[in-house]
Amino acid sequence: MAQPEVAYIEVGGRSIAHRLRSGHRPTLLFLPGYASDMEGAKALALDDFAEQHGQALLRLDYSGTGSSRGRFEDGTLDLWLEEVLAAVDRLTDGPLIVVGSSMGGWIALHLALLRPDRVRAVVGIAVAPDFTDWGLERGDGGITAAFLESGQRLLLLNRGIPIDCPVRLVHGEADGDVPLDIALRTMRALRSADVQVTVIKDGGHRLSEPHEIEAILRVVADVLEPAI
Repeated sequence: MAQPEVAYIEVGGRSIAHRLRSGHRPTLLFLPGYASDMEGAKALALDDFAEQHGQALLRLDYSGTGSSRGRFEDGTLDLWLEEVLAAVDRLTDGPLIVVGSSMGGWIALHLALLRPDRVRAVVGIAVAPDFTDWGLERGDGGITAAFLESGQRLLLLNRGIPIDCPVRLVHGEADGDVPLDIALRTMRALRSADVQVTVIKDGGHRLSEPHEIEAILRVVADVLEPAI
């Protein structure tokens, strides 16, 4: 599989690495989780899927992660959301299907709120909205005060989420980092009537085993079906 070359855009003085695959719309957008990047197993599997189907795909690294410049400890949720918005607005046009992993699913939901005319569907993998609120006892001790504060400003589950597009949530039954209940709370909070939760038996948080990735790609293919 030949990957697109890494390129960069400047966002607020930060150099953001991305790989953009040309192809049919809607464009797939992959958003990594906390401390992850665009070269993980799920991202590469989605790139392979996009290549096979001739689908456009944008992957990126948040500032301070992967190939992007900066210090990870300077990252905050709102800065990373700003980078995603800039990448979407500058590098893509037309409809999007956003695939977000863990924290990337939280950012994906905010993207759908901010660009409702662009986002056709959201696929959340082990989706983790509001983990600064409920997950600190489980999570990484390296989370900074600035990141925590930005997360508290972007909470979603304490109110209804006015998203109307289809949303698909794929979650591991045995996820020890993001409880399955978070996916169910997200489902209930969403205004959309077209929300489905797929639970993978014995699945953990990473959902990177071959059968788990196959299940994720089936969900992506389902929301893409009118286009492929």
